[in-house]
Amino acid sequence: MKIESLVIHGGKDGDEYTGAVNVPIYQTSTFKQEKLGVNKGYEYSRTGNPTREAVEKLISDLEEGQSGFAFASGMAAITAVLSLFKTGDKIIISNNVYGGTFRVLDKVFNHFNIGYKIVDTSKVQEIRDNIDKDVKAIYIESPTNPLMDITDIKLVSSIAKENNLLTIVDNTFMTPYLQKPLTLGADIVLHSATKYLGGHSDLVAGLVVVNNKDLAEKLHFIQNSTGGVLGPFDSFLLIRGIKTLAVRMDRHTDNAKKIASLLNHRKEIEKVYYPGLEEHIGHEVQKKQASGYGAIISFVINEKYDYKKFIENLKLITFGESLGGVESLICHPASMTHAAIPYEIRQKVGIVDNLIRLSVGIENGDDLIEDLLKALEGSEK
Repeated sequence: MKIESLVIHGGKDGDEYTGAVNVPIYQTSTFKQEKLGVNKGYEYSRTGNPTREAVEKLISDLEEGQSGFAFASGMAAITAVLSLFKTGDKIIISNNVYGGTFRVLDKVFNHFNIGYKIVDTSKVQEIRDNIDKDVKAIYIESPTNPLMDITDIKLVSSIAKENNLLTIVDNTFMTPYLQKPLTLGADIVLHSATKYLGGHSDLVAGLVVVNNKDLAEKLHFIQNSTGGVLGPFDSFLLIRGIKTLAVRMDRHTDNAKKIASLLNHRKEIEKVYYPGLEEHIGHEVQKKQASGYGAIISFVINEKYDYKKFIENLKLITFGESLGGVESLICHPASMTHAAIPYEIRQKVGIVDNLIRLSVGIENGDDLIEDLLKALEGSEK
């Protein structure tokens, strides 16, 4: 079954008991048990709930994995995955990883002596040079947030296997519609399902898919033990959002290509980060490992223009946190999504104060371009 059909009919296709075409919301905390030790597959909703199970099966099907797990947020999903490691372990992370991922490693897991090494994972030799006996995993964002660096997932996964390491890929920006890391050799895939999978800025959720039974058993134990599960109603909303993923992503990416090409030739813009541009350093790798370039564009506004005034001038595009909704959203990474990363590191990797990240929505593309141009033209110092 092709993915355009799988997003609609994957997982549990409707309700086997009533014939309802949508999986019902099983809004219950517990389940009646027939007698001691006998139940209908469910005991308590933290451990398992039919609506949550449906979205877990769906994301597992879409990512071509062994098992899926749904969490109350993307950060809850990341925290569960990081809980697979123990004191003394280290994890190699991409050098412009999402600020929340860096924060939980730096401020929470550091207390348990689980460390990290910041590496440009798009450069294979840097990865090799940083592998030692304490490193147990390579954590990749590809594209990275917000600088859109591309890592060769297949190559890095093979290096990880040579060294008996796990490969973890945050696939939020691409979704399984455009990229499937498990088929490229990764062991674990993460999503902030709040973003493109939900798609309507009306829920907060996280998803994890693993590629083998051992990891599945470990992660289920962590999910059940720590309890950061996705509730039944949000599970229902997420399934509904995923059903339109294919058509939304097509519109998102079409709009993004037009906008990136436009911004790339504007005097107000110093630099554009978008893997769909042929001059992007990771363009060929992205073309090889994914079926599209996504709809996130980051760009640096020329110092002759006031980036704060540019943001204030926008009328159609919303200034706010998050991404991946049907509406276009713009944010300022240095003070918002990546504020947790120390200033020196931000400057070193390129998360400068005049860097803007645009999540391109599914509005009319010409309307978005008009809004951007008017805001840029009115922002000259």
